[in-house]
Amino acid sequence: MPVDGLHDPTDPSRIQRTVYEVRQHFRYCYTAPIRDLRQRLVVVPRPVHGDQRVLRHSLQVSQPHSREPIRHDAFGNVIHQVSIPKVVEVVDFDVSLTVERLTGRGPHLEAATTQALNSYLLPSALTRPDAALRAVAGELACSVECRADLARAVGGWVYQHMSYSFDRTGVRTTAGQALAARRGVCQDYAHLMLTLCRLLGLPARYVSGHLVGEGGTHAWVEVLEPTSGPAVEILAWDPTHDRPADFRYLTVAVGRDYGDVAPVSGTYSGPHAGRLWTTRRVDMAHVEQQIAA
Repeated sequence: MPVDGLHDPTDPSRIQRTVYEVRQHFRYCYTAPIRDLRQRLVVVPRPVHGDQRVLRHSLQVSQPHSREPIRHDAFGNVIHQVSIPKVVEVVDFDVSLTVERLTGRGPHLEAATTQALNSYLLPSALTRPDAALRAVAGELACSVECRADLARAVGGWVYQHMSYSFDRTGVRTTAGQALAARRGVCQDYAHLMLTLCRLLGLPARYVSGHLVGEGGTHAWVEVLEPTSGPAVEILAWDPTHDRPADFRYLTVAVGRDYGDVAPVSGTYSGPHAGRLWTTRRVDMAHVEQQIAA
């Protein structure tokens, strides 16, 4: 079923339930044997995130290994930690997920402490504002009064002032550097939106996940809007496409910036360089729609 937003025959307003199958493969290749590989993987979503629920998941490793108990970090993300004594040349990690989304059930509400909200207001390593970003925030501050509309305006500004490009930025590029280049990938779009939202007093977090119809992992932003009760309402917005993160988006992890949610990271002993190869496939396996009267 095409779901690229241009030739989608499905009416999003009638979708009630979608089921997705996700397959990811990570391969590390080394020029010579290495030892004591410790791999951190943030590739399995939390059991429930808004209208999203994990039905099944597995993580397979090609080499003999030990695995620490699954833990959750400060942001609620699922963390797998794998230790491998020796890798001669290649090690593979295979991830399999079945994920369900039940749409049309009202807003995404989460419990959030004042401390948690404040952590999403503070600048992080990749979202520290510079003079140029402060100037943009000053211009946007007077654009709208509603906080939700302000968040959307920020996403729209990023979309309009950035050009998508693979060759200008990397995983350590800051929001200020991305703005200066006016080019970047989804990670840079998200970092820019995060920085501007935080300057405008909007708690916002980085989201790493999947977008059906795109080849690699994707990044977008969730803005946390306090309500009259103990919960916050989550506005999920994709500045790369300037649209809400709808039924095509699957959340894997959230944090202050990319550094908190990198899918794979780790250390090993040895002077030899390694190279990472990745593949990914996301299929919309099942869709249930409301029948028109």
